[in-house]
Amino acid sequence: MSGGFIERHNLWSDEQKSRAADLKQRFKADNIRLVRVAWSDSHGSSRAKEISAPVFLKSLIDGYNINVATFTLDATGGRVFRSFIRGGGMGLDEMTGSPNLTIVPDPLTFRTLPWAPGVAWILCDEYFDDGTPFHFSSRQLLRKQIDSFKEKNIDLIVGLEVEWYLRRVDQDGLTQANSGIPGVRGKPIETSSVEPGYSYHLESNFDLMQPILSILAETYENLGLPLRSIENEYGPGQVECTFDAQPAAQAADDFLLFRTATRQVCRRHGYLATFMCKPAIEGYCTNGWHLHQSLADSNTGQNLCMPEDTGDALSPLAQSYMAGLLENANASAVFATPTVNGYRRFMPNSLAPDRAAWSHDHRGTMLRVLGGVGDPATRLENRIGEPAANPYLFIASQIAGGIDGIERNAQPWDADDAPYEADRPMLPTSLKDGLDALDGSTLFRQAFGDTFINYYLGLKHAELNRFNAYVGDNGDQDAENGISHWEQNEYFDFF
Repeated sequence: MSGGFIERHNLWSDEQKSRAADLKQRFKADNIRLVRVAWSDSHGSSRAKEISAPVFLKSLIDGYNINVATFTLDATGGRVFRSFIRGGGMGLDEMTGSPNLTIVPDPLTFRTLPWAPGVAWILCDEYFDDGTPFHFSSRQLLRKQIDSFKEKNIDLIVGLEVEWYLRRVDQDGLTQANSGIPGVRGKPIETSSVEPGYSYHLESNFDLMQPILSILAETYENLGLPLRSIENEYGPGQVECTFDAQPAAQAADDFLLFRTATRQVCRRHGYLATFMCKPAIEGYCTNGWHLHQSLADSNTGQNLCMPEDTGDALSPLAQSYMAGLLENANASAVFATPTVNGYRRFMPNSLAPDRAAWSHDHRGTMLRVLGGVGDPATRLENRIGEPAANPYLFIASQIAGGIDGIERNAQPWDADDAPYEADRPMLPTSLKDGLDALDGSTLFRQAFGDTFINYYLGLKHAELNRFNAYVGDNGDQDAENGISHWEQNEYFDFF
């Protein structure tokens, strides 16, 4: 067949083709010499190779080869699956021997990096060399869920509200202790607080962070990330960033770029940004990721969540969507809260949920309903997430659960004004419980496929087994702020 890999397998839309043609001219105008071709691993972390401009331009025809390894290793670089036996330890012939994948750049995601002159960045989709979509691509998994919604003439619109911690770096260079080995992450670098904390929205404390926050705001603007606000939250150096609502696929891409850009820019200026849920630092509270969701008509863009009757919280369609989220909350929890550390959030009276409850404008529920009759911003806010979640899997899990509710015309249980006392399904209290709930979910096995679910369970059980081995050897003797040093090493400087 004639044509390159992308053309042969018809992998681009007309819009992507048009944008790719424009990139060639942009390279000359922006003096771009290197391009980071990036993809999301299964944790939702940005992985990348940096290639020269001529090679990148060729990748717009044939894609670019990468090793499948970033999907078969854990966060420490330890091997989870037996890649060098037949089937790659997964029972999949195509995974034998840690093969190459072809990543295809998405021209719609192309940016130049404000902090790295002459360097551009672009997100890619992963394929086997025969053009088959890669089984474990979370970005493509989300796209499939979005397509399922489009069949119903519905788009999911997502607003991001993310908490994270800003810390000052106190260590001049890396030591041997900061370097781990496969299976064991090294210790994070030494850091200190940037402001005293626990003076909610106090302007003078906020101003202590202003220099780096101003740099970040400018960075987000230059990257095209639709920042709405930067706020000083409760803990010392705890920051919340909110962004304008976007179509689900755009919101997920934006989150991936936001998280990696924030970490890179902060580090260059002597700070560390961590998206770990609860650091092992005395007095530090948890970080959450609240996912605002509304349903829109695919043709008109009209908000489909607005109720017609003042006695209703949501439209009938949105009530069924919400019922699906509530009923599938346990099975979807591990996509919203995928770390050992994240389950520290699910406590009563903590501004985080501990059970599948909902109410109107109530910050103690899992689902907080906002808006009402005639309000085009009517939406659901799911407060179950942690900022270390993979954005593609978190958002995809919401669509899958919501579609299930819509197709069954499910009805939510009554609202709860005292959610921490309500007789509602309790959320998982540990990563193990979350994985068990996912394993037994017929819905998610149908929506995501057994191949992906079994793979993801294997990946996360390997992480859980490393934690359990550490606890078995050390107990809680080294816990700080109620958090083990294993968690601090594993998550503090990875997310």
